[in-house]
Amino acid sequence: MAIPGAVEGTARTHQVSGGGGVQLHVEETGNPSGQPVLFIHGLSQSWLAWNRQLYSDLARDLRLVAVDLRGHGDSERPAGAYGDSDLWAQDVAAVIRSLDLQRPILTGWSYGGVVICDYLSRYGEDLVGGVQLVGAVCGLGESVMPFLGPGFLGVIPGLFTTDAEESVTSLRTFGRLLTREPLEPQDSYLVLGTAAAAPPRVRQELLSRTVDHDGLLAGLRTPVLITHGLEDEVVLPAMADHHARTVPHARTSYYPGVGHAPFWEDPDRFNAELRAFAASV
Repeated sequence: MAIPGAVEGTARTHQVSGGGGVQLHVEETGNPSGQPVLFIHGLSQSWLAWNRQLYSDLARDLRLVAVDLRGHGDSERPAGAYGDSDLWAQDVAAVIRSLDLQRPILTGWSYGGVVICDYLSRYGEDLVGGVQLVGAVCGLGESVMPFLGPGFLGVIPGLFTTDAEESVTSLRTFGRLLTREPLEPQDSYLVLGTAAAAPPRVRQELLSRTVDHDGLLAGLRTPVLITHGLEDEVVLPAMADHHARTVPHARTSYYPGVGHAPFWEDPDRFNAELRAFAASV
């Protein structure tokens, strides 16, 4: 995909053995000597969500790494391997270790916030330079339900169906919820194709977990940046408010007129703030 204003550079592809031996697909761009940023995407997406970061001017200074979560993108899709926080933690740890990422910033979008907290709950924060929560949830289950938009809650049953036509219809609806303004056709098909690559059983296992990481967040010493679109219809802005209260030292950045994907909808602002955050840690 051609990105306006993109910085040409060498992309590097890695295969990393994660928790339970699951093979994880990882893409890397940017300055190998720069501050590492590990991007962790959300439900039924992939590393491609971060194109407007990986191929931006951030690549001049930062080491930019994006992983396909287990069950997503070009990573393996084992059966019954999505309900254990320890496996998710091992996946993140394996990427950090295998690529020798020195105190990376962990940037997690949506479900990626849960994965970051899974990692921190097992391995602690000593090897992490910072945490960025982007339209993120950090827990799952009944306690998080009030923070999810009604449109997203309504589409969830269709994300689990194995009927092909119903599944595509639900995934299209899900894709439309990700941004405030409609995506360009080529981007819409990218989102749809990426979403469809994750099997319904994976989505069902991801959303069937019950996890509460508020206690972990309250004890964090690591710098935290909370980034959230004020028009987010998937994870409501009240979730960012809750995280900000839970992590008193966190910085907050709210995006007017932006939905669930500020890194895609307003990449110039997002990238500038990520660059500044990286410089501060």
